[in-house]
Amino acid sequence: MRDPYSVLGVPKTASPDEIKKAFRRLAKKLHPDANSKDPKAAAKFAELNAAYEIVGDEKKRKAFDRGEIDAEGKPRFHGFESQPGRGAGFGPDSHFESFTWGPAGPQPGSGGRQGAGGFGRFEDVLSEMFGGFGAGRADPGFGSQFTNEDLGARQRSQDVTAAITINLADAVNGATKRIRLPTGKEVEVKIPSGVTDGQQIRLKGQGLAGPRGRTGDVLITVSVAPHSVFKIDGVNLKLDLPISLYEAVLGAKVRVLTLDGAVEIAIPPGTNGGRIFRLKGKGLPSKTAPGDLFATIRIVLPERPDPDLEELMRRWKQAKPYDPRKGLSGQDSD
Repeated sequence: MRDPYSVLGVPKTASPDEIKKAFRRLAKKLHPDANSKDPKAAAKFAELNAAYEIVGDEKKRKAFDRGEIDAEGKPRFHGFESQPGRGAGFGPDSHFESFTWGPAGPQPGSGGRQGAGGFGRFEDVLSEMFGGFGAGRADPGFGSQFTNEDLGARQRSQDVTAAITINLADAVNGATKRIRLPTGKEVEVKIPSGVTDGQQIRLKGQGLAGPRGRTGDVLITVSVAPHSVFKIDGVNLKLDLPISLYEAVLGAKVRVLTLDGAVEIAIPPGTNGGRIFRLKGKGLPSKTAPGDLFATIRIVLPERPDPDLEELMRRWKQAKPYDPRKGLSGQDSD
């Protein structure tokens, strides 16, 4: 696999937050559901998930940066240090713990000092200690055969990462979705009510089989798709509320769309564009208290030019001029 930093498009100095944002951005772009015509979409998405498993995990990222594991999470073999005056390998003063391989797996021996003759083949040592970087299979005399790939799989993380995009209604009300994992397995995901953009859902025991019978988890990053009216800000919602020029001048009662229906609010006379009205409790649900809805006033002129309005504004400009930009440096009134 390629370098995980290159896959995510981030430098090695990237912060955890920058890595997470890069993963979420690329997950939306490369998700197989959004690239049904691309036969390589699943492979690209799987590569992205594998990269995030490495650099998105603090311990694995440090291990990768130190060269202890490769881009697939497998341990790297760096060889044995030689003593001064001797070649690399085991000398008569070498100390190590011996292992035997039986039905129960690798078992520690008595340890202590042993010569190379009592240790077995060198490639068998590598297979036992480093997951088969030496020969292809262990000596049949050990009582159990295993491949390099088998051992490598045991060394890797067994958690699986994935991403899912839902709409705002599903985020508010909750839903059950079916998702295909990079492994090809399909699982059902229960989206809880009040889930927020970027939140992760953990499915325990749905990942890959691991050592000693442990099965990893599935970590699903949730993205909430943009809405045509509302903008999400944590548990709060924001929207632009258009009003007419005469409503801004004279005041009015206008209807505002919320998640549970429209409500009516009073616009005071002389309301300026940009003024924000807060509707308490009309945001997203949460475990503590629901968020709020913030409506920002936008004054909208008629769609078509109006000669009467233009004439009125000319008379107003001549009779009652005023400077809304007074006090701003570099700004002059007309």
